[in-house]
Amino acid sequence: QVQLVESGGGLVQAGDSLRLSCAVSTRTFSGYPMGWFRQAPGKEREFVAAINWSGGRTAYADSVKGRFDISRDNAKNTVYLQMNSLNPTDTAVYYCALELHTMMVVTTPAEYDYWGQGTQVTVSS
Repeated sequence: QVQLVESGGGLVQAGDSLRLSCAVSTRTFSGYPMGWFRQAPGKEREFVAAINWSGGRTAYADSVKGRFDISRDNAKNTVYLQMNSLNPTDTAVYYCALELHTMMVVTTPAEYDYWGQGTQVTVSS
């Protein structure tokens, strides 16, 4: 059973930073891409950032480009999302996801196989 556990969410003020972590239970973590998505109340889940198996390639949503940074530590089976210059529009539940069919960057939620339970990020103005 593959498990993904997010941590690091919280309540911050506009302009602050947060670092989310996602710990993955499977040994196959290092061979596959990971992604971060978010879902605000009343909205669909949206892509935030993704990283390929090695960490050499990344992709970002336009809304977070230049402010967020995705990285991974395959030795620790963990993927990170460093979020800087947060603003209230970043308020959402953030989910990490694991895809087990390719080694490339994946930005489509439907292509991911496993999801974490989510961590709340709230940014006050």
